[in-house]
Amino acid sequence: MTRLLVTSTEDGTGKTAIAIALAKLAAERGATVSYMKPKGTSPESTVGKTRDQDPALAREVLGLDAEMHQLEPVVYSPTFVKEAIRGREQPQQLRERIVDAFEELAADSDIVILEGGDRLATGGIVELTDHDVADLLDAKLLLVGHYAEPGDADEVLGAARTAGDRLSGVLYNNVSAAAFDELTEDVMPFLDSRGVASVGAIPHDEQLAGVTVAELADSLGADLLTATVDTSRRVERFAVGAMSASTALTAFRRTRNAAVITGGDRPDIQTAALEASGVVCLVLTGGYRPSNAVLGRASDEGVPVLVVEGETRAAIDRTEHILRSGRTQRPETVERMATLLDESVDVDALLELS
Repeated sequence: MTRLLVTSTEDGTGKTAIAIALAKLAAERGATVSYMKPKGTSPESTVGKTRDQDPALAREVLGLDAEMHQLEPVVYSPTFVKEAIRGREQPQQLRERIVDAFEELAADSDIVILEGGDRLATGGIVELTDHDVADLLDAKLLLVGHYAEPGDADEVLGAARTAGDRLSGVLYNNVSAAAFDELTEDVMPFLDSRGVASVGAIPHDEQLAGVTVAELADSLGADLLTATVDTSRRVERFAVGAMSASTALTAFRRTRNAAVITGGDRPDIQTAALEASGVVCLVLTGGYRPSNAVLGRASDEGVPVLVVEGETRAAIDRTEHILRSGRTQRPETVERMATLLDESVDVDALLELS
């Protein structure tokens, strides 16, 4: 049985899409596949229960019959962390819970894809880092990382040392066109010479970048005031409108695919944002409805206007989290990632199918 735990150097590397896409590709190649996320590190509360979104997506895409508590035996929520620090969570009991769930899921499976936490070290307070989990379940580690500049090799080397002999290789995701040749021609051979094998590099893909305006609105719990405007454009970054209008316009013109977050009582900033072609939506805080002039201009320019009730700081923090994690939670994301993996990685070799 092949057991592969997909871990990452940092949050927001695309680990979830990669893990589920690998499972999907293995199933399409005729293997019997199981999926599990031992530690749920992206919990959200629904109907009185706190669960991670990632196993739910895997369950949908892979057609799994397993219950959520099997797919995610430990919910690594902020409350769990506090309780663990106070000594109210016992590492040995947690290990047994993970092993029991794994054995139920893995029975008669050719391949088990395990998804790690948000980063390699998460879980250390209960002796359940991704490396610890790999040891517990006798799994290999696939390390997913970003690459933008040569200095990023330091982080990869550090993570590789932590992974040790369990490391099967490093997969670089979302690599820009400007950095791609440098990575593949210089950095990957350098790391290979240091004993850190490179599995492949996935180029930046517009279909996977950021989140759509509609997804951002849903995640923020925002009201959409421009109902007839297209909300399928993708938001990759955000800018905060907390300066003068002239300064704001200069800053907004330098960005692209951005959401502008500003107070609903700042028509000057809103107007400046609508003059910049790189702004794809406005997020107005404080529950203020903008003027009809701003709404009319936004409709003419095709820029969605979202309104949230909370303060600007809260909207900034939430938007940053959404964009960093890139949680679209859509089967289409996995489908696209599967295509990119097939083009960029020897999937058969990685999953020991050949």
